[in-house]
Parts: sequence; structure tokens; C-alpha cells
Amino acid sequence: MELRQRALDALCCADPDEKVALATALGTSAARSTLSPHAPQPSQPVPGRPQRPELIHPARVPRRSPAKPEGLAALLHAIAHIEFNAINLALDAAWRFEGMPREFHDDWIRVAAEEAYHFTLLRDHLASLGHAYGDFPAHDGLWMMCEKTAGDVVARMALVPRTLEARGLDATPQIQAKLRQVKTPAALRAVEILDIILRDEVGHVAVGNHWYRWLCEREALDPVAHYGVLVDRYAAPRLYPPFNEEARLRAGFSEEELAWLTAPRP
Repeated sequence: MELRQRALDALCCADPDEKVALATALGTSAARSTLSPHAPQPSQPVPGRPQRPELIHPARVPRRSPAKPEGLAALLHAIAHIEFNAINLALDAAWRFEGMPREFHDDWIRVAAEEAYHFTLLRDHLASLGHAYGDFPAHDGLWMMCEKTAGDVVARMALVPRTLEARGLDATPQIQAKLRQVKTPAALRAVEILDIILRDEVGHVAVGNHWYRWLCEREALDPVAHYGVLVDRYAAPRLYPPFNEEARLRAGFSEEELAWLTAPRP
């Protein structure tokens, strides 16, 4: 039972329920799996995804109010789509990158299993509202950065977990505040689910921070200066305040890195 092959198998799985099951099983048995020094070659498309949801440009994704049942369902669907992509992102890191310690692969397998749990919570709550994953259009921004950084593990750690996924640390409290204003049982249940996701995502971003710094040390790079280089090189999205500084500090960002985020740039 080789870990990277199992990660690739789960990554290539197109059925969401089956992908969740594979990622969860891998998370509980990773320690018993061997680890090849080389990434196996995929025989199916990477990543495996269902035919729905329809993927459209982010600007075309409709904005709806969570105060209405359809708007709440659309919001939950959008977050579920992020978590589905996050399963793939973690599995891809565990499968793709060579020359990394065993702990790197184990960390991303654990993250994939936790992302699968998050997706399940959201999918089940969505079902309680009469909807399923795939019922609303979505965008593919998170996976596009994964593809851009496929050949550069330093960039992947810098720009996916500690940039795009870290944005969730900033956005989640704001989403929860809006949902609390709605006050319906369905909205308050969504707040509870987001509490779980935010708690775990601090740890996921911390994994990205740890391995980014480990790689910078290995390659004699200054982590703050090189981050700016990577943002420009890969055209990463510019992040704007407000930032959840408390959560970011718990996730391993330094004061210097937070200052870089808030500094004015042309």
C-alpha cells in the first residue's frame, strides 16, 4: 500500500463521495503505507472532478443574500466547492512533490482527510436545504494556482496554503457575522460548521507555513523577500485587509510577514 499511489488514486477519483471515502481512509492508514521516492504517473485526468458544478469565471458567479434560503444554499455550496478543491490540493501535494521528507507527505494526507470532513459537513447541511453539490455554478481560481505551481514546491507552499487558503482565515469571521444576523436555525448551523472549519484551517495554513520556511532554509532563501518574488512571478492575487491577525499568528505568520501584507505597494 504505497502512499503516493493512493493519494493519486484519490486525487483522480471524480465522484465526490468516493473521493471523500478514499481521502478519509488514507488519513487513518497513512502511517502503515510505504513511501516511494518517485511520484507515480497518472493514468486519468488530474484532478478527478464531477461534471457538475459548472465552472465559470469568478466575476460571473451570482451574488445572493444568505438571508434568503436560496442565497444561504448558494453560500454553503461555494464553501463546499472550496473544500472539495482543498481535498484535491492536499492530495496533489502529497502525490506530486519529490525530495521531501516523509513528514511532508503525512502532513498533507492528514490535511486531505480533514478537508474531506469539512466537505461532508457542508454537503450534508446543503442536503438539509434541498440542494446538492453541483447545483450552483462555481469558479476554479484555487485549482488554477495549483496548476501554476505544479513544478515549484516552494511556490506551491507559498501561494496555495499560506495565500489563497489563508484568505479563509480572514473571510470566515465576516461570513459568520452575516449568518448570525440571519438568525435562522439553518444559518446558525452554518456558523457552527464554519467554527470547525476555521479551527482546522489554522492548522492547515500552519502546515504550509512550516514547509515554506523549511524549504526556504534548505535553499538559502529569505522567506519574506522571496514571498514577494513568488507573488509577482506567479501573478498571485493581491490580498487586502481586514486580516484576521490573531488567526494568522496562530497559523505561524510572523509579525514581519503581517507587516508586509499591510504595507502599501504600487
